[in-house]
Amino acid sequence: MKEELNLLKKGKAKLQELQYLIEMEEWIAQEYEANYERLRLEGGHALSPEVKRQGLLQIIMYFRKMREVAETVTETEVKLTLPEQSSPKGNRFTIEGVVDIIREKDSTTMYDVKTHDADYVKANKEDYIDQLNVYTHIWQNLRNEKLSGTAIIATQFPKSLKRAIDSDEEEKLQRELEKWDPVIPIPFSQEKVEDTITKFACVVDKIEGRDFQPPSVEQLQNRIKGTRQRFANRVCRNCDARFSCDAFRIYAQKSSSFSGGFAEYICDLGNTDEVENFTNTNAFETPPPLDINDLI
Repeated sequence: MKEELNLLKKGKAKLQELQYLIEMEEWIAQEYEANYERLRLEGGHALSPEVKRQGLLQIIMYFRKMREVAETVTETEVKLTLPEQSSPKGNRFTIEGVVDIIREKDSTTMYDVKTHDADYVKANKEDYIDQLNVYTHIWQNLRNEKLSGTAIIATQFPKSLKRAIDSDEEEKLQRELEKWDPVIPIPFSQEKVEDTITKFACVVDKIEGRDFQPPSVEQLQNRIKGTRQRFANRVCRNCDARFSCDAFRIYAQKSSSFSGGFAEYICDLGNTDEVENFTNTNAFETPPPLDINDLI
């Protein structure tokens, strides 16, 4: 009898857990849809159904994998500000960032959520170290609170997990979720903070001085660490100024798929997936609400 009661309790607990997960994922989907419509109304930009679906899946998979972290976050979207900085040419600027904080007993960890894939982050840690070093400086010196560690959470899931999701096989999905590790610890050192702030300052001077030099053609041809993509495909394809960029034009003319016609060059909307997403976005876009208050 006692064993049967224990089984009933376990079964009830399992059902309650399942109900909780179902309700949470339904809530995530509702909030995602409302937030998307709000941003679409404010910015006038839409996503194709597939891209929109992928965004929602990233959040749901993140919750399933990082539930413990998600449920223990003590401060979300904490705004960090380093005001009144001055560049070498006298331009004033402010550095701002948004992070999540988890406090557990005597430890405090800072997380920066990125929509990047984990392999890319691991291969390009130096791109994130400088940014998190400044955030750490702001937190520890301006807010006078110590940090135990910093990390990037890369929400874009690997191809193997995406295939498992598409296969609709629960066991396969569970295996891939267990293999997926989206948390990448990032070492922080306060010794290089001043150098990092100087780098920001030099960029500010270039922006204010209208000094926009494109990368070289050689750089466009190089593959980015942690990916199989060339710089031109990963970066230039997302740049609205690429058609007026000499380096990209030379790169495109050297491409084996480019026959040399101006019409072909100016009509280059990206790879097949990008063109399909662009087409689907316009084909399936629904009329926006007339008033943003309809979404609240």
